[in-house]
Amino acid sequence: MLEFREKVSLKPYNTFGVDVITQKFIAIDSIDTLKKAITLSKKMPFRILGGGSNVLFTENFDGATFLMNNKGIIISNEDDHHVLVEVQAGENWHEFVVWCIKNNYGGVENLSLIPGSVGAAPIQNIGAYGVELKSIFYSCQALNVIDLSLKKFNAQECNFGYRTSAFKTDLKGKFIITSVCFQLKKVPHEIKISYGALKVHLKDKLPSIQNVAQAVIDIRQSKLPDPKKIGNGGSFFKNPLVSNSLLKRIQKLYPEIPNYPNSDNQVKIPAGWLIESLGFKGTRDGDAGVHKDQALVLVNYGSAKGSEIVALAKKIQSAVNQKFQIQLEIEVNIL
Repeated sequence: MLEFREKVSLKPYNTFGVDVITQKFIAIDSIDTLKKAITLSKKMPFRILGGGSNVLFTENFDGATFLMNNKGIIISNEDDHHVLVEVQAGENWHEFVVWCIKNNYGGVENLSLIPGSVGAAPIQNIGAYGVELKSIFYSCQALNVIDLSLKKFNAQECNFGYRTSAFKTDLKGKFIITSVCFQLKKVPHEIKISYGALKVHLKDKLPSIQNVAQAVIDIRQSKLPDPKKIGNGGSFFKNPLVSNSLLKRIQKLYPEIPNYPNSDNQVKIPAGWLIESLGFKGTRDGDAGVHKDQALVLVNYGSAKGSEIVALAKKIQSAVNQKFQIQLEIEVNIL
């Protein structure tokens, strides 16, 4: 019989290390377990937790928390050039990337060392160093929380955007991703190293998927704090997209502002630069702070409450908006 654990601390299950209590808790190891858990939770709210790397808890939860812990990686189809790999939602993302690199399957190498679970990856359309998940996404299977039916979604149905998807908008709360299918290259025809830091790191090395993956790991470890050592959720804010006209106005005062063309009449500005230019880098308010080496990362130095980290984030948003007329959007899910 399926049994929930009662009044469980979620501190070990979120990378910020925030201590909140969920009324009920259960680890999900299969679709059958997930269906039974939903059925038993009909009279109370429930929420899904993956790797806990993109969430900030601000209060106790008077409901049930389902930790996606279903495992498995299988090759569902292949030809001479490509392979379709189906991965269960509870698999650790980076461990899946390592599996791909060992098997010489290309496409995920730029996404090395991103924390979190495979099931959460399409929701966020994770991306790094010039690559987004949508470029290797083939389909995902998800459970309808109302009638407990399974449905497959292709890339178009997921409506991927910058750090978003249909699962964060129209389909939010309606489906739970149970597995994801990726189309990877057996013989990589194109290795993406256009990102500046990668170019520098690989200038004297052959750009193989193994070398790209190691370069990404080295860069991330040098720039981002390890959640096992200091609580954090990675990049706290999205890099804002602004109009060319706004950029020109800002450049009159800050000609050195970095910017990257994104589309017609829009450019991307690094949120970290905006935050650092206002002097927030390395600042601290109690146990909530901005990391000393990366202004885009908010951290928990020990016993910060989620609400205290949110308060710091709002302070940063207000300062950036006042100085640059740019509204920073929070990337981390606030619960």
